[in-house]
Amino acid sequence: MSGQQHEVTFRFLAQPTDVNFGGKVHGGMVMKWIDQAGYACAVGWSGAYCVTAAVSGIQFVKPILIGDLVSVRAKLIYTGTSSMQMAVDVLARDLRTGEERLATSCVMVFVALDKPDGKPTAVPSWTPRDDNERRLQEQARHLLELSKSMGQLVDTRAAGND
Repeated sequence: MSGQQHEVTFRFLAQPTDVNFGGKVHGGMVMKWIDQAGYACAVGWSGAYCVTAAVSGIQFVKPILIGDLVSVRAKLIYTGTSSMQMAVDVLARDLRTGEERLATSCVMVFVALDKPDGKPTAVPSWTPRDDNERRLQEQARHLLELSKSMGQLVDTRAAGND
């Protein structure tokens, strides 16, 4: 049912197969988790098949280690006509000490499609419920404007005008 699920949290343990030679979880693995949680949130809100359109401002703040309890939280912060922006945070908790730390954060943009190889389709409008959600929505609008500017730069470079 669309228009109801605006937040998703995945929880699991970081495993030996997730880490690099330094014993820390690969950035690529973290990005996979982010994409999965963001997708689940986008589909949960839109009720439609969704594709990732952009990932902005990804920051790897602290490492994730084997055995950490990982929480990947995706939260809807803005809706357009067919697009949705999600704030995604990855937290890691040392189960022995209980210490939790922000490991990674970013903003993702998903577009809802009418079918897997189809055209963009409308998504339900989201309305912030409190000051924090209004602040996040305003930041998402600002990021959207920056993204449009970057898109124009990419178009210019692709045309060979760099």
